[in-house]
Amino acid sequence: MPKKKQITTSSLNTIEALTKISKAISSDLYLEDILKLIVTVTAEVMNSRICTLMLLDDKKQYLVIRATQSISEEYINKNPLKKGEGIVWKAADTNKPIVVPDVLKEPDYKYKDVAEKEGLVSLLCVPMAVKNRAIGVLNCYTSKPHKFSKTEINVLTSVANQAAIAIENTELIVKTRVIQEELETRKVVEKAKGILMREEGLTEVDAFRRIQKFSMDRRKPMKEVAEAIMMMHDMKQ
Repeated sequence: MPKKKQITTSSLNTIEALTKISKAISSDLYLEDILKLIVTVTAEVMNSRICTLMLLDDKKQYLVIRATQSISEEYINKNPLKKGEGIVWKAADTNKPIVVPDVLKEPDYKYKDVAEKEGLVSLLCVPMAVKNRAIGVLNCYTSKPHKFSKTEINVLTSVANQAAIAIENTELIVKTRVIQEELETRKVVEKAKGILMREEGLTEVDAFRRIQKFSMDRRKPMKEVAEAIMMMHDMKQ
């Protein structure tokens, strides 16, 4: 009979880490807390000196650090990477993992001064992708020369994909809330316009302008102004 493969401590730790991340993603934690947990757990599993999660800005011109377990102020406060700069951008552009045996010997690596000061050597950089579209990267640095195995690359890729899902879900929730708020505001403003048109003989355009002007003069949201008009109308009834 073929021997059963034993599950190693390393494998158990990896499974436990991925489970933690999965639970965090499906929880009601804030996104920043989820991202912090992701880099902290990943650093432990990968035995990483520094683990960093970087995201593209809205205009996709920079990669900015959004989470890291590092306490180095110099590393945390380093400038965002401009479009096309360095290894990290290459991973995002190609949407493929990149391994660097020694960042100090890599011509395309930026911030060698910070890497030398922090004792960073090998780097595994994995894109975070949603529907084959990179939205950021997950980086793991070691303090000694390290040859990343296929398993390690796969683990970090799994983590990166989960992180991307968490970010995408949060953005969708925010967009949905904004759209819902806009719809609710539009409905209330329409009702308030109708009241002004009936009670004061205003045209639709003039009624809207009055609500808008009051909103700007009092520095109050149009929805709040419209609700006040509706309340005054109900009190007269």
